[in-house]
Amino acid sequence: MAYQILLNVLLACCWMFLIDTYSGTSFFIGYVLGILCLLIMRRFFSERLYLMKAWAIVKLLIIFIKEVIIANISVLKTILSPKSNYKPGIFAFRTELRNEWEITVLSSMITLTPGTLVIDISDDRSILYIHAMDIDDAEKAIHDIRVSFELGIMEVSR
Repeated sequence: MAYQILLNVLLACCWMFLIDTYSGTSFFIGYVLGILCLLIMRRFFSERLYLMKAWAIVKLLIIFIKEVIIANISVLKTILSPKSNYKPGIFAFRTELRNEWEITVLSSMITLTPGTLVIDISDDRSILYIHAMDIDDAEKAIHDIRVSFELGIMEVSR
């Protein structure tokens, strides 16, 4: 990925030197032309185009922000309700992620989402133990985490 970004910047600089205009606009035009060149030459790269990974990162951030907003509203409803009939609980989430940084990102996203907290990670790093402030159905919570955060992280890393 870094090689592709460097190559794209180099192509943009070459474009600026060729047209003899050193401005941000000419660099941007060269950058776009460099992206087109990389698209044409993508079969020579062993990994996918870096813009796809950048788009996956943007999608993961959007998913995270959406989940944080939904969790904030849920926690606010729970706190402001006149009756305290919420059910806290701990459940085990078996993850398919294997890299250390993937598990760290997943546990950080879960912990930063209001109402949930990663308490522990198993020694083989395959199970995350999560405390939820109000949980009716652990299977639904596991499914929500798998569909939102875990799949987004997989898309970024693979």
